[in-house]
Formats: sequence, structure tokens, C-alpha cells
Amino acid sequence: MKEFNLGNKVFCDKGKPHEYEYFLPEHINKDFKIDNNKILVSLEEATRLLGELNAYGTLIPDVNFFIQMHVASEAVSSSKIEGTKTGMDEALLPAEEIDPEKRDDWQEVQNYISAMNHAIENLVQLPVSARLIKETHCTLLSGVRGEYKMPGEIRTSQNWIGGASINTAHFIPPHHTQLPDLLDDWEKFWHNTSSNIPILIKVAVCHYQFETIHPFLDGNGRIGRLLILLQLLERGYLQNPVLYISDFFETHRQSYYDSLDRVRSHNDIDQWILFFLEGVIETSKKSKKTFENIIQLRTIYDQKITTLGKRAPRAQKLLARLFSRPVVNVKDVEKYLGVQYAAANNLVSDLVEVGILRELTGYSRNRYFAMDDYIKLFRK
Repeated sequence: MKEFNLGNKVFCDKGKPHEYEYFLPEHINKDFKIDNNKILVSLEEATRLLGELNAYGTLIPDVNFFIQMHVASEAVSSSKIEGTKTGMDEALLPAEEIDPEKRDDWQEVQNYISAMNHAIENLVQLPVSARLIKETHCTLLSGVRGEYKMPGEIRTSQNWIGGASINTAHFIPPHHTQLPDLLDDWEKFWHNTSSNIPILIKVAVCHYQFETIHPFLDGNGRIGRLLILLQLLERGYLQNPVLYISDFFETHRQSYYDSLDRVRSHNDIDQWILFFLEGVIETSKKSKKTFENIIQLRTIYDQKITTLGKRAPRAQKLLARLFSRPVVNVKDVEKYLGVQYAAANNLVSDLVEVGILRELTGYSRNRYFAMDDYIKLFRK
């Protein structure tokens, strides 16, 4: 994409000692010529595999039961990139079961899950836009460590990445006065139907540009990665949120950062697009394999439930819920099935006996049980 110009550093003279240079990216709402054969080959493979994954996500019966685990998996991986320590197992537990010193990290993951679900629901009537982005950002940062960094509002001051101060920063995004114009250009580029740019290339360019603009005081990385999924959903490349690409970015975290940096330092967008497409390819393969493993495990569970005799129908109903929320206590089961506590307790004991549930806490009261083999399919 030789016509892609990265932008320029702009000197900001605010009087000593607050003089610095920020990076001002060029507008992206224009056509690009793709003349890199490696990109074209990777694009073909990524599109094919994404289509296969989408087919899995639309053809599997009761797929909605599995969707929330995909959402939780994306939330855990994306949050880990920003330094949170919450794993998949902890993300599925209620707040009272989380150690107090870990609760802030846990809440950030829960906010990400809420933000993603909220954005996906709103996508029906609200396209990917500045408004949707700001609403999602507000959900992401409310009540957590970034709650004082203008949740839902575009920044009105300079921020920076890395370094103890702006003087030692690794990267300084555009001045806040440039943001309205840059975000307007970003939105127009995404919705420009007259440009002959493949959607996956557009998504890759959008992610680079959003991370370069860095429009919020906090949460830019998580919002930027969430936008990848929203864009694929909006354009129909996915019918359900089953691509958790943050897993790839988290596994290759330094390469992810280095690739974005190289666009700005060497005007080399090609290597970023190749890295992004590699992420789509690998994540699509992994997500498809997860679906295959879910189908296989569900068959095993169904066979185990048939051994429960007259309790099998009730167990089958609970199993469907467990694929969405695989950690429960007896009170959850009692409420969901509308049965007495004793019946719920007996059913949970049955599922433990046949190896579907595993007791987590070791307590005699307030015990939680997990569908552990299922959760393992999503662990990082």
C-alpha cells in the first residue's frame, strides 16, 4: 500500500518545560492500491477461514448458549494485554468469591464483558460510530480504575504512551484539538462504500488509526480491539461474536506493539496488515477447533445425563444453561429450574458424580461448582 502516508510529527510549543512533539496521522478516507502479493494471499486465506468460522457459529444448535463464553474469553485476553491478572476461571466467579486484592482486575474484565454485550446489542440500531464508541467506553471505565479519566468522553488534554512523563514518552498521540477531525475521517473511511478496499484490510487500517489517534485518556487498547469484532459483525462477516482475536494479540504482545509502532516509524503499513491477517487466520482456526471440541464434549455430557433416569430432563435443561454460565451454586440451580433446594442439591450432586461438574471451594456451605472440562476449552 505505497500510497499510504503515515503522518508527521508536530511540534507543540507550550513554553518550557512543556515543549514536545506529537504524532499527527494523515487522513485515511481515501483509496489505497494493494500491490503486495503476500497480503493478497493472506487476505484470501483469512477470508476463507473466517467464513468457515461464521458457518460454525450459525449452524450449531443452541449456539447462543456458547456465545457468552466467547465474549468472556475475549474480555480476559484483551484485559490481560493491559496488565490485568484475571484468568478465565476467576472471570466466571461472582465478586464475593474473588480475593479483595484481585477484585479491581476482576471488575475490569466484567466491565469489558458488559461493554461488549451492550455494544453488540446496540449495533442493531446504531452503526459503528463515535457515538457507539463513546457509549461503549463509558461502560468499560465506569466504577473501575479509569473512572476518573472521562468515561465516554473524548479527551480534552494530551496523553502519551510509555514513560513516566511526556518528556520520556515512547509515543505521543495527536493533540486533543485534532481529535474531532481525525475521528470524523475514521468514521467516514469505515462507512465509505465507494472505496474498493476489502473489509479485512479496512478493519486492519481502522485499528492502526484508532490506536494512533488514542482518543481517550484510558481504555484505548481495549476499545480498539473490541471495535474489530463490532466491525466484522456490522458487515456480516460474523453473525455471532465468535472471533476472539485478542488471544492472538496477547500471545504475541510485543510483536503487536512493535508492528503498530513500525507503521509510524517506517511508513510500513504492509507488515501490520500481514500481522493482522495472520491473527485472523490463527484465531479463526483456533475458534473453529473450540467449536468442534464443544460439540464433542456436549455429546459426552448428553451420554452421561442419560444415566440419570427420570432426572435426565431436568439435568438436560440445566446443562444448556451451564454452557452459557458454567459456574453455579445450588441456589442458582434452585432458582433457574424452579425446584426446591433439596432437589437442586441432589441434581448438582448427580452431575458431580457423573463428572460434569466439579466442586471448587471445598467449603461445606456456599459451595460453587464448575463445568471444568468445558471451561478448559477457553483457558489461556
